[in-house]
Amino acid sequence: MKKIPQFSSLHNHTIFCDGKDDIETMCRAAYEKKLCAVGFSAHAPITKKTGIESDWHMKDEVFGKYTEHVLAAKKRWRGKLEVLLGFEIDYIKGLRSALDRDITEVNPDYLIGSVHYLIPANGAKPFTVDGPQEEFSQGLNEGFNGDARALMNSYYDAQLEMIALGGFEILGHADLVKKNCIGKNLWPREEEVYRQKEIAHAVGNAAGNAAGNAAGKAAGNAGVIAEVNTGGINRKKINEVYPSETFLRVFRENNVPVIITADAHSAEEIKGNYNIAVKTILSAGFLDHVIIFRKSTKKIKYVKEKLLNFLAD
Repeated sequence: MKKIPQFSSLHNHTIFCDGKDDIETMCRAAYEKKLCAVGFSAHAPITKKTGIESDWHMKDEVFGKYTEHVLAAKKRWRGKLEVLLGFEIDYIKGLRSALDRDITEVNPDYLIGSVHYLIPANGAKPFTVDGPQEEFSQGLNEGFNGDARALMNSYYDAQLEMIALGGFEILGHADLVKKNCIGKNLWPREEEVYRQKEIAHAVGNAAGNAAGNAAGKAAGNAGVIAEVNTGGINRKKINEVYPSETFLRVFRENNVPVIITADAHSAEEIKGNYNIAVKTILSAGFLDHVIIFRKSTKKIKYVKEKLLNFLAD
C-alpha cells in the first residue's frame, strides 16, 4: 500500500497583505486538502521601518489584528488542523531583518527569510526582483547601469548577508530572481551556479551540517530549511519550482533539508502543484535523503518523510 505523505504549507498569504482570501477560508481549504498544518506568513510591514511604500506588504496598522486572527484560528482548528503564526520577512540591509524587535516580541511559530528588494549602490530607487518585467528592466538599467551580472551578484550577496544574520527558519524562494530572467541570457550560467553553491554552503553551515550533523538532526534544532516553492507555477509566472532542480542538487550536496510550500495567495492555490515539487525533489537526487515537513509540537519541530516510493496524491 502506497504511503501518503504528510504535507503542509507554511508559506501562505491572505487579505492581510497581498492574498485574496481570509484566514478562515484558507484554513478550510487546507483541511479539505488533507494538509497536516497550514502556516500564515504575511509579508511583514516595511513602511515604518524602511520608508519604502508597498501595496503588497501588510500595513503597519493591522499588524496586531493579523496576529490576533491567526491565534484565534489556531484555537478554532485545534485537533483538526495545526495553524501556525508566521511572517515572511524581507531582508533589506540595515533596514529590515528577522531579528527586528517588532517581529520577535510576538513570538511567531516560524519565520521565512526572503530577498525581494535590491538597494542599488548608486542611490537609485529600490526595486523588487520579482515585480513586473518593465519595473525589473527599469531597476536593472537605473540601478545597475544595465549590468545584469552586477544585479545577480547583488541579489545573492543580500541572501548571504541575511543567512549570516539569521533569525529565521525557512529560506524563501532562493532563486526568485530568475522569474524575470528565464529565457534571457542575462548573466553567465557558470557564475550563477557558483553563487548558488555559496548560498547552499552558507545554509548548510547555518544548519550545523558543516560539523557533520545529519540534516534531519540539525533541522530539529535551530537549522535553516530551504523551501521548494510552487508559487510561480500556481500563478502561471514560470513553469518550475523555486529553487530550480540544479539549485536543489547543490542543496542536496550540502545536506540542506527542504520543505514544500505553495506560497498560496488564495485558497485555490493551497497544495498547488505539489506533485511537480515532489518530482523535482526526487529528480534532484533526494532519493535517500529525508525531506522535512511540519509536525505538531509546542515549539517548531520538523519530522522526516521519505519521498522515494510515492508522489503527491
